[in-house]
Amino acid sequence: MPSRSSPTTSPRKRRLIGVSLTALAALALAGCGNTQGPSGTTSLSVVLKDAPGDLQKAVVTISEIDLVGSGGVQVLMQTPTTTDLLTLATNTATLVQGAEVPSGTYTELRFKITGACIAVDNGAQPSLIYATTGYDATQCGSGTPGLLQAPSYAQSGLKVTMAANALSLTGTQKILLVDFDVSQSFGQQAGGSGGWVMHPVVTGGDIQATGSLHTSVQLGSGVTLPNAATLDQLSAVLVSGASDTVGVVALSDSASTAVFTADFTFLTPASYTLSLKLPSTVSSVTTNPATPEAVTITSGQQSTAALTVTAAN
Repeated sequence: MPSRSSPTTSPRKRRLIGVSLTALAALALAGCGNTQGPSGTTSLSVVLKDAPGDLQKAVVTISEIDLVGSGGVQVLMQTPTTTDLLTLATNTATLVQGAEVPSGTYTELRFKITGACIAVDNGAQPSLIYATTGYDATQCGSGTPGLLQAPSYAQSGLKVTMAANALSLTGTQKILLVDFDVSQSFGQQAGGSGGWVMHPVVTGGDIQATGSLHTSVQLGSGVTLPNAATLDQLSAVLVSGASDTVGVVALSDSASTAVFTADFTFLTPASYTLSLKLPSTVSSVTTNPATPEAVTITSGQQSTAALTVTAAN
């Protein structure tokens, strides 16, 4: 029987990730072989991801990415890239695409960060803005910014923590997913000064066998949402285990078909539950199939979940 789905709470730190179809296609190619390229090199791509946090904006500029091993430093990228990390909660940014590096084992991946700014929720008042010295704080909002303190990552570089403390490049192609955890990387300064401090928590790991989930939601015949609400005000929520939120993705109808969709990608094969997060103007909805709905993610495959809203209050 269909059941009611009520609004979920804000996501806590999640373990994993979603990523672009472009990267997924590259992953499929990567799985075709495990031998070195003809010149003893591996094609390495680096994809940036963010675990969700409570900030409204978190903009960083990455000026260089280096790979460090016994053979020295391999420079992967030297073109500055600026991104709002919060846009990566449901998307990714490809920082390095197919850089040819000598195959072997590397001990460090280093990011050089030349600046950052954040926007902090201030209730009914305008957001509070903080920025590192000399950084363009207008990327995070208007107003006089406070100081965002940060170690000297522009010079020494930020070391990305790797699984097993090493990255092995032994195949013809490798994709590395880097997760910049906003929820742990920015915090209010101790001592009541009102300032903020950036201590980036960044982890990296090979993209191995993963799956994806395509979710679609539509209104049943004659069904409308109360208070003139629309389906694009709802979000799909994917949970692993009892309460570990993997992601919250807003529904969208890019094809204008009245079928609203949300995609979760690069999911570890496992059992999950899918539900809907509702706006404050909608108290509950009834769906068929019932939500929360159990979904199973299978390695290398896209699972689907199609929900029809049969009643709403």
